[in-house]
Amino acid sequence: MDSVKHITTFINRTPGDVYAFASNPQNLPAWAAGLARSEVTKQGDAWVVEAPFGKVKIRFVPLNNFGVLDHDVELDSGVVVHNPMRVVPNGEGSEFTFTLFQQPGMSQQQFEEDARAVAADLHTLKILLESES
Repeated sequence: MDSVKHITTFINRTPGDVYAFASNPQNLPAWAAGLARSEVTKQGDAWVVEAPFGKVKIRFVPLNNFGVLDHDVELDSGVVVHNPMRVVPNGEGSEFTFTLFQQPGMSQQQFEEDARAVAADLHTLKILLESES
């Protein structure tokens, strides 16, 4: 069994607002520094971006009414990492959750660093969306 962390943040915006922004891959550089450090471009069925760990291809699930933002990240090596991500209602706002799995060969320290990077990205998303309301 893989180690897993559910990293979550409350965002004081409606689930529809959060989903609309977060589901647009071109918005990734504004909030997901752990994944996107360049402009995001469409290439076939994937979005291509320069990540801190090299060029990656990102494939999101189709747009949906359930707040599901799952996406696969394909590394240059061909390894594909599945990333479950959700937006759900929480009172007047939204709960945004990213599920992080410890990857094979990843040390506990690397896993903790990855979790901190995801938490920082979610915090950036929260600040960005709440400042627009």
